[in-house]
Formats: sequence, structure tokens, C-alpha cells
Amino acid sequence: MAENNNINTKDFIIGTLIGSMVGAAAALLLAPKSGKELRSDINQGAGQVKDRANDWKDTAQEKSVDWKDKAYTTGAELKQKAMDTTSQLSKSASTKTKEMTSTVKSKLNRKKSKEDQAQQAANDVAEAIEEATEELEAAKNQG
Repeated sequence: MAENNNINTKDFIIGTLIGSMVGAAAALLLAPKSGKELRSDINQGAGQVKDRANDWKDTAQEKSVDWKDKAYTTGAELKQKAMDTTSQLSKSASTKTKEMTSTVKSKLNRKKSKEDQAQQAANDVAEAIEEATEELEAAKNQG
């Protein structure tokens, strides 16, 4: 919808310019003046049109420079914001990864410690059984 308005506005301005030039030329040509006066009026009108076109050109250049600067500034701000956000996310992910790694290592160490304790208990029981077996055999052989 905005493009339609821009196109319609542009078409209207172009139509207005062409219409005013045609109207001015028709008025000058149809006015009862001498050739010298007519040429003078045409030159004056052409000069005014040229001056107006230069003014519009200057305005368009100023606005385009302003828009370019605004686009550059906005782009730079968005780039910086994206970089900051990315940096924060990276730091957060790194911190969470370190925390999780530490938690997993701690749990593994506790599990390993419990397994070591269970293994030691199993070894102790095996030794006790072995000693009991030896004592029974010794008692059997003595008896």
C-alpha cells in the first residue's frame, strides 16, 4: 500500500511538472506579444524551471545523504547489539557447560568412590570367607 502511495505521489509530481511546463509554454505562445518579448518570457520561464529543478536536486541530495547516514548508524547499532548478544550467549553457554561438567565429574567421583568402597567390602568378605575356610579345614584336619 505504501508503494502505491509513493508511485502515485511520484506520478502526480511528474504530471504536475509536465503540465505546468506545457501550460506555461502554451500561455507564452498564445499571448499577444512580440517575438522579442516572447523569447524573453520563454528564457525567463526556462530559468525559473531550471532554478526549481536545481533546488529539488539539492533537497534530494541532502535527504539521500541523511538517509544514508541514518542507515549506516542504524546498521552499526544493530551490528553492535548482535555482537553483544552473541557474546553474552557464548559466555552463558560456557558458564553452563562448566557447571554441568563440574556436576557430572562430582557425581562420577562419588559413584566411583562408592564402587571402590563396594569393591573393598567385597574383597574384605572374600578374605573373611577364605580365612574362615582355612580355619574350618585346619579345624577339620586337627579333629
